[in-house]
Amino acid sequence: MTIILQVQGVTKRFGGLQALTDVTFDLPKGQILGLIGPNGAGKTTLFNTINGVYSPEEGRILFLGKDITTKTPYIHANMGMARTHQIVQPLNELTVRENVMVGACFGHENQNLANAARIANEVLEFVQLEERADQLAGSLNVAQKKRLEMARALASHPTLLLLDEVLAGLNHSEIDGMIQMIHDIRDQGVTIIMIEHLMRAVMNISDRILVLDYGQQIAEGSPQEIADDPKVIEAYLGDPELARKLMEEK
Repeated sequence: MTIILQVQGVTKRFGGLQALTDVTFDLPKGQILGLIGPNGAGKTTLFNTINGVYSPEEGRILFLGKDITTKTPYIHANMGMARTHQIVQPLNELTVRENVMVGACFGHENQNLANAARIANEVLEFVQLEERADQLAGSLNVAQKKRLEMARALASHPTLLLLDEVLAGLNHSEIDGMIQMIHDIRDQGVTIIMIEHLMRAVMNISDRILVLDYGQQIAEGSPQEIADDPKVIEAYLGDPELARKLMEEK
């Protein structure tokens, strides 16, 4: 089993606020890891620490066996890590295709413009935005911008993809389409960590789930183990019967 990412005792503080405390986990190649917890639990802070936006006060992060604890997001991207953001951030004055080309140019392959355009066209077809390729990114609706954000990340041909609430704001049909897309991305060999509040989705798409509460890691395991964990039910799910129903929903 190849370990893509190792998070070892990561602690992050903002002044007097302890945002993360001793978070530790390994992520094997090809898995989908769901990251859940109440609002303010530290999920996006953990993403930002893994991604290099923040450096932890304590602990280490290893990606593909290399210590990246104090490296910048640009270095992470060059190594094969990509992410989406909870609030989508397209380059509104560029076309949809040009937005995706940015991912190809500044990912770990550093593609030239000709190759970036080819990759962008392939990825836009995959996310079903090819008909919007020549539109300005700012003209897209929320669901389309979510797909564009995904496309820009995928154009970098990542080894590890961090997805921050890609299902938020989508309707039922759009959610089903995005879930299928995430499965397809994993089937292409990409390892995924996803923050998600939609429990029906995260319980049924994740191989393993990590639960944070007040910056502390309170549980890690299979979706079934998480649904049965008393600490998780108390801190987040709230109701054992609800946890059972979440496991039954598809």
